[in-house]
Amino acid sequence: MSLENSRIGFIGAGNMANSLIRGLLGRGVAPGRLLAADIDSDKLEQLQSDCGIQVSTAAEIASTADVVVLAVKPQVMKTACRELHAALQGRDCLIVSVAAGITLEHLGNWLGRELALVRCMPNTPALVGKGATALYANDRVSTSQQQLAEAILSAVGLAIWLQSETDIDAVTALSGSGPAYFFLLMEAMQEVALEMGLDADVARQLTCQTALGAAELASRSQVSTAELRRQVTSPGGTTEQALKRFEQGGLRELVRQALLAAQQRSRELARDFGS
Repeated sequence: MSLENSRIGFIGAGNMANSLIRGLLGRGVAPGRLLAADIDSDKLEQLQSDCGIQVSTAAEIASTADVVVLAVKPQVMKTACRELHAALQGRDCLIVSVAAGITLEHLGNWLGRELALVRCMPNTPALVGKGATALYANDRVSTSQQQLAEAILSAVGLAIWLQSETDIDAVTALSGSGPAYFFLLMEAMQEVALEMGLDADVARQLTCQTALGAAELASRSQVSTAELRRQVTSPGGTTEQALKRFEQGGLRELVRQALLAAQQRSRELARDFGS
C-alpha cells in the first residue's frame, strides 16, 4: 500500500503528531486520509481547523486505520495500548511508536504479539522538517509496511533503519537528545558574544546561521567532519587557538561521558516503563 492510499491514524495530537501530519500533507497525502485522537479536545479542534484532518477516537483508529501511530507520552503508553488491544486483534495493520523508552517487547505485551510493530526514535527538529529518526521493525513487518513506515517518518526529515533494537539507546543519546547539546553550545557562544560587546540579536543570528551552515556543509561534504575542521583551521590562526582550548579542557572526553550517560539513562527508562 502506498503512502497516498493509506489511512493513517494518530493516537495523541502533540508536537510530534502535529509535525508528522503537516509533513504528510506536504507530501501530498489527502487530509481525509489522516485521523487523530487525543484526550485534549482543544488540541484536536485546533489540528482539524489548521489541517483539515479527521477527528476520531482511539478505538475507531485502531479498528479502521492502515497505520496506527502511537504518539502519546511514554508514561501513559501502557494504558493507551491496553485500551487499543481488543480493537487491534486480528487486524493486518502497522503500528508505529514514536515514544522514547518503549520497546517492542513492551508493545507486544500490551497490544498483542501478532502485530506488525515499528519502534522509532525521532528528535525535535522534526518540528521544522529537519528531524533525524531511527527505526527498527519486528519480524511481522512486511517489506511494503517497512517502506510505508519510512515514508511517514521521512516526511519530517531523515529516516534510517537500525540493525538492532539495542542501537536505539545509542541513537537516543546521539540524535534524540543531541539537539539540546547544540543548543547548549549555542547558548554559551551567545553569552560570550555579549561579553565581547555584540548586540544580542546580532549574536543570536550569527550563532544560528553558523550552526546551520556548519551542519549543511558537513551534510553535503564528501569528506569527514575531522577533515572539514582541519580545512578551516589555519596554523597560528584564531580557529586554532579556540580549538586548542577546547582540547585542553577535555571536550572530547566530556562529550563521551555525556553520551554514555544519556545511553545508560535510556536503558533505565526502558526498564522503568516496562514494569
